[in-house]
Amino acid sequence: MLNSLTTSFVNRLRARDSAAWFELWETFGPVLRAQLMKWGKGRVGVETVRDLSQETLAALSDSIDRYDPARGARFSTWLLAIAKHTLGDEIDRRTAQKRGGGRKSAALDESWMVQAGGASPDMEYEAAIFRAKVRAALKLVERESDFTDFTIYRMRVFDGQSGKAVAESLGTSEPTVSRRMAKVRELIRRRLAEVVQTYSFTDDELVEPDRKGLGLNPNNANDALFDEAIAELYHREMEAIRADRPDSGSNR
Repeated sequence: MLNSLTTSFVNRLRARDSAAWFELWETFGPVLRAQLMKWGKGRVGVETVRDLSQETLAALSDSIDRYDPARGARFSTWLLAIAKHTLGDEIDRRTAQKRGGGRKSAALDESWMVQAGGASPDMEYEAAIFRAKVRAALKLVERESDFTDFTIYRMRVFDGQSGKAVAESLGTSEPTVSRRMAKVRELIRRRLAEVVQTYSFTDDELVEPDRKGLGLNPNNANDALFDEAIAELYHREMEAIRADRPDSGSNR
């Protein structure tokens, strides 16, 4: 049974809500592009991969009406299966063109909907999907937070500056820095919980923050460990985003 946030999001996709599809693309597009490049093994260029990742979203749009949550597939598996289908179809099409013939697009094999014993398709891919969820939550928090509050959190957690250095830089006191950091941290916990619930089809995905050291219940969590885990995930995601920006001279 899907939670209410996930159900609402899936219903928006089924209703062809353009904002919902843009949200999906903005959050997971970089992960899909990286996965398509990995699978392509040099057979398709960067620009083609960008086109294919958009085609993947079109395929998702066609498949969402047939998605059955009772069959136990993870949200990440849904994305992965359709991206793989899209790439395979493109490679098959190119092969047929080289042989001088045409071919029809292959039908999407929906056997991926069945849960495979809880096994993850690819640890690196699953990690990237989770980092994308964290990045989405941080973007929400940055938009909602007071500019100075988020700047303090960024300087302390992402930039690794001491409380004293941040206080001196902003002309305030260390207790004020700690207090404003706590406000942002609490909001990150709330928004991350919402994002994870929205993009999760299984219970296993819902408990992933705890496995990553991101206790979302402030009453049972260590704030220092939370900040450390968020910083590590943030920096890894920034590295992945930089890697997703190849030079514009790549061939299709």
